[in-house]
Amino acid sequence: MANVPFTVGIVQDDATDDAAATLAATVTRVREAAARGAQIVCLKELFNAPYFCKSQRCERFDIAEPIPGPTTERMQALAHELEIVLIAPIFERQAPGVYRNSAAIIDADGSLLGVYRKMHIPDDPLFNEKYYFTPGDATVDERIDRIGDMAKQASGFRVWRTRFATIGVLICWDQWYPEAARITSLLGAEILLYPTAIGWHPAEKSEFGAAQVDAWRTMQRSHAIANGVFVASPNRVGHEDEPGTGGIEFFGNSFIADPFGRVLAQAGTAPEVLVARCDPALIDETRRNWPFLRDRRVDAYAPILSRYLGP
Repeated sequence: MANVPFTVGIVQDDATDDAAATLAATVTRVREAAARGAQIVCLKELFNAPYFCKSQRCERFDIAEPIPGPTTERMQALAHELEIVLIAPIFERQAPGVYRNSAAIIDADGSLLGVYRKMHIPDDPLFNEKYYFTPGDATVDERIDRIGDMAKQASGFRVWRTRFATIGVLICWDQWYPEAARITSLLGAEILLYPTAIGWHPAEKSEFGAAQVDAWRTMQRSHAIANGVFVASPNRVGHEDEPGTGGIEFFGNSFIADPFGRVLAQAGTAPEVLVARCDPALIDETRRNWPFLRDRRVDAYAPILSRYLGP
């Protein structure tokens, strides 16, 4: 698999309260990506439902399902049929009272390789995620070793060696943390996949909208550059209402970037499927010319484990 080019596809779309229709539309777009040559396809954050975190409503926990479960099993069958790697982010019910913002990683034979569980959980107006989600576990407990490989795969930052590439998956708010990108890259990821649900508060769009999109894109391109990896970020689109508020306008702008931070494919604000070829040889070339990983002072970084170092 070393230095063999692979093709990644990302699906930018919306979601409605009609779960069956949303799933069917997603399947159609996955098929489009595969038909255009995509070998690895990543869907948006919480792909099969509206973004329910806009308010705190206990009944919305009913959207969650286990992994494996009905949705991931449908995605496994699709991945097997199309012979693609598929990243399917959903609202996971892990146990009574333990709910996660997760992504199922499915290999090209339809096997469930593992689950990434979002590590950084935001709490902002209309993004009430701390109410719904338990963050991913930071370390592998010794007790997990007795449970089996699937549990170990679900712990902390991970990479997965799929049929076509070694991939790292991080979710939305994780995008803003260089530590997450660095650790996942050091584990051997050739591409960082960031399924996302980010948008504008409509009242703020005219003043801050362009700057917010630019900051979001710049931050992730910086991860590609600093770590010498490919980055792909599928976002959702469309306005979603929430009673008593202006709702959220999800701004799309999904993109795929190479290790130099160059944008290989870019979407607008409408549903779209992006596909780009990624050559791992460029990772080696980039890291030879920009040897950031070589020159790290790992002996000097202990202070980063502190919450704050000021007076």
